[in-house]
Amino acid sequence: MNTFDAALFHIVNSQAGHHTWLDGLMSSVAQYSVEIYAIAFIALWLLLPKREEGPRHALVVAVFAGILALLVNLVISHIWFRPRPFTVLAAGTFTELIPHAPDASFPSDHASGSFALASATWGKINRWVAAGLTALAVLTMIARVYTGVHWPTDVLAGMVIGVFAGRVIWKIGAPILSLTRIGLRMFHFGRYARG
Repeated sequence: MNTFDAALFHIVNSQAGHHTWLDGLMSSVAQYSVEIYAIAFIALWLLLPKREEGPRHALVVAVFAGILALLVNLVISHIWFRPRPFTVLAAGTFTELIPHAPDASFPSDHASGSFALASATWGKINRWVAAGLTALAVLTMIARVYTGVHWPTDVLAGMVIGVFAGRVIWKIGAPILSLTRIGLRMFHFGRYARG
């Protein structure tokens, strides 16, 4: 634990426990951001005009970006184990709003996954939708610290890894796009839409 991390952690986490509505919001985002993204992606897929192909490619590529980010995290957490705040801080000096296993804290899977999903859509879908996905990623970062399960540098590293995965996946995404086309053809979306 370094001084910067501890100080920033306490600034954010000290806001917890004072406002029921804010605690509820942050706890929900911290725990269920993956589910929120899943619902958003399914809704976007279904709401897009049936012949829209590009944005659907972006959604599929974003899912693979999320997987890539989590694989990078898995490697890092096996090389270097960092304990979570609630395992090293003295009782009464912080607020833990959600239960969590005392596994590796660095880097944050939620931050990595959120930013991978969001950043892979940048410039590929409606900018306001992409901005909304990015705002959720930022809120997820803050929520993971607010609820007491991550250090600030855990989520900052997660953000970097997520954006990296979101950019890299487009460089190696040709096979993914081929798979997407198969799916579009099977379910009659994009250029394969009927009627």
